[in-house]
Amino acid sequence: MTVIRLPTAQPPDCVLGARPDVTESAGAYRATGGYRSPTTRPDELLHHLEASGLRGRGGAGFPVAVKLRAVREGGAVPVVVANGEEGEPGSVKDRWLLRARPHLVLDGVARAAAMTGAARGYVYLSDPEAGARVRRALAEHPPPLPIEVVETDRTYVAGEESAVVRRIDGGPALPTAKPPRPFERGVGGAPTLVSNVETLARIALTASRPGLRRRIARSTLVTLSGGRGTPLLTEIPYGVPLRTLAAAHGTPDAAGALMGGLFGGLVDASGLDLPLEPGALAAAGTALGCGAIRFLAAGTCPVTAAAEAVGHLAAESARQCGVCVTGTAAVHGALRALAAGTAGPDTLANLTRWAQGLPGRGACGLLDAAAGTAGSLLRAFPRTLPSHLGAACPACAADLTAVGPGRLAVAVPEVSETPSSPSSPATPSARTALSAPPVLKGTP
Repeated sequence: MTVIRLPTAQPPDCVLGARPDVTESAGAYRATGGYRSPTTRPDELLHHLEASGLRGRGGAGFPVAVKLRAVREGGAVPVVVANGEEGEPGSVKDRWLLRARPHLVLDGVARAAAMTGAARGYVYLSDPEAGARVRRALAEHPPPLPIEVVETDRTYVAGEESAVVRRIDGGPALPTAKPPRPFERGVGGAPTLVSNVETLARIALTASRPGLRRRIARSTLVTLSGGRGTPLLTEIPYGVPLRTLAAAHGTPDAAGALMGGLFGGLVDASGLDLPLEPGALAAAGTALGCGAIRFLAAGTCPVTAAAEAVGHLAAESARQCGVCVTGTAAVHGALRALAAGTAGPDTLANLTRWAQGLPGRGACGLLDAAAGTAGSLLRAFPRTLPSHLGAACPACAADLTAVGPGRLAVAVPEVSETPSSPSSPATPSARTALSAPPVLKGTP
C-alpha cells in the first residue's frame, strides 16, 4: 500500500490537489483556475518562471526558463514533450500525476508550447492506465495544439531525453550519443522541449497563480520508502530536513538513505540532518533527483543497499555502450562480494578507481548512477567497509536473502476514475490511503 499524504498548503496551490485519490475532471480543474484564458502572456509567464527559480523535476534539476528559451531560439518550429516515463523503481509521482491530474499536465504542455512557439506536443509514458486517463482528458477538453500520447515499455533508460525522442520518432527507447541534444535537434529534427510532467504541472500552476510562483517552485513531490514505514507520496516545501521526512515516513531511527532514486547515492545517519533543497544536497555530494528517497532501517547494512541499487542498474543497462555493460557489472560484482564476505584485498581500491573514472563515459546517466552509488558508499561509510573484506557481515547475510529485482519498486497509489459523491471523503483502498498532513516545515 502506498499512502498519499496531503500537504499543509491549500490544495489548489499544490500539485497534489484536493482529491489525489480521484481523477480530476476538466470541470473540476477549471473550477480551481485551470485552463484559464491566458491573462498571463507567454513572455510574462517565462519571466515568472525565471524569477521563481523553477527547476526541472525529472532528475537533473535544470533551470526551466533557460531550457524554454533554448528551445524557442532553436531556429525552427519546436515540439513539446511531457515526459511521464518513470523508470526509477522507487518513484511513483509521475504515474500518479498522469492518472490523477492529467488536465494539469496538459495545461502545462499548452503553456510551454505558447512560450516556445511549438505547434505540436506529445505525452510520453509507459503506464497504460495513465495513458487511458490522458486520452480521456484530451477528448474532454481538446487542447489548442495537436497532442499525441506515445507509449513505451518501462525501463530505467526509456525516460532519458534522447531515448524519448528516439522512441517518438519510431525507434527504440534507447539513449543516443550527444550532441546534439533534443533542444537543438529532437523529434523530427525540430528543437524539442522534453519536460517532466511534474515540471509542466508547476508551469500550469504558475500561470494561474503567478503571485505564488516562488512557493510553487520551491515545493516538490517526494516518494518515501524503505525502512519499516509504509511507502508515502507527499508534497513538501524545500528546506525540510531529511530526518523529519524519515520520521514522517515511519523510520525515525533511519541509518541513512538512498537519495534521488538511484541517482543521488547514499548518505549516512548524519546526512539526514541535510535539508531537502537541491543546492544544499549538491554541496553535500548527493542529489534530490526525481524526489525518491529510500530510508535504511536501523541495523541495515549500507553495503547490501548499494549492491541492490547497482544490481538493478546493471540489469537495466541498455547494453549499447561496452563501458556501461562491463562497468556496471564490475561495480555490482565488487559490492556483492563485499556483502557476501568474499571480496579480495583490492576490492576497495577498484571501487575507488571506478567511482572516479567511469562517470561521463556512457551515452546516458545509468553508468554515472552506478559509479556514484559506489563512490557515495566509500565516502559515507568508510568505517563499515574494511570489516567486509574476507568476512561475512551478519546484517548483509540476513538481508541478501531478501534481495530481489522487485524489492526497490513502490506501488503507484490507486486513483479512482470518479468520486463516490461530490462531497464524500476519500475511502482508503487496499493500495491507497489519505492521511493527516504531516508537520513538515521548510523554506517557502
